[in-house]
Amino acid sequence: MTVEKIELARKYGTPLYVYDLDVVRERYRNLKTWVPGAKFFYAMKANYNPRILKCLLDEGASIDAVSVAEVLLALKIGFSADQILFTANMVTDDEMREVKKRNVLFNIGSLSELRRFGQLYPGSEVCLRFNPDIVAGHHRKVRTGGKDTKFGIVLEDLEKAKAVVSEFGLIVVGIHEHTGSGIPETVDMVGGMRNILAIVSPENFPDLRFVDFGGGFKISYYHDEEPPNYSEFGKEVNELFSAVREKYSQLEIFFEPGRYLAAECGCLLVRATTIKENCGKVIVGTDSGFPQLIRPMFYEAHHEITNLSNLGGSSKRYDVAGNICETGDYFASRREISEISEGDFLCIHDAGAYCYSMGGVYNLRPMPSEVVLDDGVDELVTKRKSNEELVNEIF
Repeated sequence: MTVEKIELARKYGTPLYVYDLDVVRERYRNLKTWVPGAKFFYAMKANYNPRILKCLLDEGASIDAVSVAEVLLALKIGFSADQILFTANMVTDDEMREVKKRNVLFNIGSLSELRRFGQLYPGSEVCLRFNPDIVAGHHRKVRTGGKDTKFGIVLEDLEKAKAVVSEFGLIVVGIHEHTGSGIPETVDMVGGMRNILAIVSPENFPDLRFVDFGGGFKISYYHDEEPPNYSEFGKEVNELFSAVREKYSQLEIFFEPGRYLAAECGCLLVRATTIKENCGKVIVGTDSGFPQLIRPMFYEAHHEITNLSNLGGSSKRYDVAGNICETGDYFASRREISEISEGDFLCIHDAGAYCYSMGGVYNLRPMPSEVVLDDGVDELVTKRKSNEELVNEIF
């Protein structure tokens, strides 16, 4: 694979995103094995590359969409309206109209939006997002439960939510919660589930068809990190859910994995452009920067980095920097990597989720090309714009 990545870097140029669809398929099938009978709604915000979306469509996945454009893209890829759940927040009336006219189910997480939705579409089916009152996630910025988050209706407002539902004749077909992203311990995921299932009953929601437990499945960004035991987690989920399921003639489990399905399929290939010493530190400059892979700067996230050009070399300690005019533009600090020379190809691993999709053109540097591998065959999906093309878009 190392030789192949170098060949791709030479063929398409760097910086370059590479996604292996075989990994996406494997991860999806893992989830289906761990939680039999559950439905999985891919969180498109993790990576909206159309080939990844088509791959997951073929595998039987559905879509968790958080914007009108994500809904439109999912429909264009071939997902049907009933395979999409719209979980945007701070939604405008115009956005409501755009999505509702496409018959996509709304997942609403605030009383004010629920009221506006009821006024616009009385008698409609809806899913309610509740705050599970559990704080968990790999970083404070991705913890979506608890009192400090903007997401979800607090459990204490259950009766208020029911009152709005009753006032406008809404039909609650789903209950949703999302505790956080990349949750280190499955016990925290289960804690959020328990809190939500405590309000799931025919007395509260007689027309319920599903309970959606969101995402949170973790991947191992460190090479020596053990992933959670999701096989045991799946057994615990089914045991926890069985008592609630008995109260309904039919009740399904949904999950919304994004990172787990996409992160490990992708890498960002960059080239070492500059090596400099600063007061005992060795800084390696690259031809990419944080707008093209923002997680280290935004979340203090760790991504393993490999020198593809010198795999067997002795290691040295480096700061790996980007080419952006910002002090915080680093991919790694004090990292042990095989000795690097200018011109070497470096691989930043596990970059398939929340990397390209969070990217931008700050400093007016075009986003990288995207290549997919499908059964070992490479295909250019997104071509990097030239500097001239980028400028022409602006003026």
